[in-house]
Amino acid sequence: MTVPLRLGTRKSLMATSQSRIVADRLTALTGREVELVGVTTFGDVSRAQLTQLGGTGVFVSDLRGRLLAGEVDFAVHSLKDLPTKPDEQIAMAAITRRDDPRDALVGPVKLHDLPAGARIGTGSPRRVAQLQLLRPDLEYVPIRGNADTRIGKVTSGELDAVVLAAAGLVRIRRDGEIAQVFEVDEMLPAPGQGALAVECLAGRDDLIELLSAVDDPLTRAAVDAERSVLAALEAGCAAPVGAFASGDGHILSLTAAVVAVDGARSVRKSASGPSATAVEMGRELAAAMIAEGADTLMGEQAR
Repeated sequence: MTVPLRLGTRKSLMATSQSRIVADRLTALTGREVELVGVTTFGDVSRAQLTQLGGTGVFVSDLRGRLLAGEVDFAVHSLKDLPTKPDEQIAMAAITRRDDPRDALVGPVKLHDLPAGARIGTGSPRRVAQLQLLRPDLEYVPIRGNADTRIGKVTSGELDAVVLAAAGLVRIRRDGEIAQVFEVDEMLPAPGQGALAVECLAGRDDLIELLSAVDDPLTRAAVDAERSVLAALEAGCAAPVGAFASGDGHILSLTAAVVAVDGARSVRKSASGPSATAVEMGRELAAAMIAEGADTLMGEQAR
């Protein structure tokens, strides 16, 4: 009898739901059984805001540590949470087909219908910056915690609404509470948002080949372009950088933006080209953004 593969996952409902999606898909395609192994990360126990912790990469390092220790065989992450700097010991064996990449408002009404001064919760500077462009008269409150905790702040009346990733809400079956989904021309998502990353040890060629069964080449090209922008801007995953790419497998269209947290200034650029040049396209777009002052905007917000 073949021993089940051990999939390392954070213990939150969102993380285990995402991991189970990948596990079930892998089993359906390859026949290999998968068992989930819960991992508590530093990011889960710390009460500091993600921007103070250095971004959502704090959830990743402990899972990678379990891989390196041989305690799990592979791990699943929200791709938007992964640092762009590669770890030579870790292989990104698969990127799953992307679900809805957009951001969503959970609350009683759409953003436009909220009264002036309404309190909106989000832990993302990227979201705050772009929301400021849409409704500068609202108050944006930094929050963290799992999706249930954040939504609970709305139902309790502590906040008037919260903004979360639409894909995550669908995965935990809370999408019925979405009041509005923001189109990408209103709010550019985080690079990689909506896709899941599957990692294992770089030396496990057999496992890399097995995990490649859940890889989606179209999604990989798109998110490679988005993450290339982020890397070239030398920005972390908590930076106010939005990027979105899409294509048909041949031609890729990419848009990226850096927006000041107060919404007063922004640099937004677009490009298109062959999907095979996704990484180069992202770097070139970032260079064009830097030429227009994108790095200065990010530098101001870091101070």
